[in-house]
Amino acid sequence: MDILYLLIPLSVVLVIAIGAAFWWSVRSGQFDDLEGPAYRILQDDDRAGAKD
Repeated sequence: MDILYLLIPLSVVLVIAIGAAFWWSVRSGQFDDLEGPAYRILQDDDRAGAKD
């Protein structure tokens, strides 16, 4: 039972550290889509240029 007094605060600190690392990675652009624009060029969309 005494180990819970150590493990619960340690797990809370670990969750906060992981959340801070995730928030930092999102704010710094680590999850930006780098392949999406390259594939978007290859998609054939005939309706955009057809004005007949």
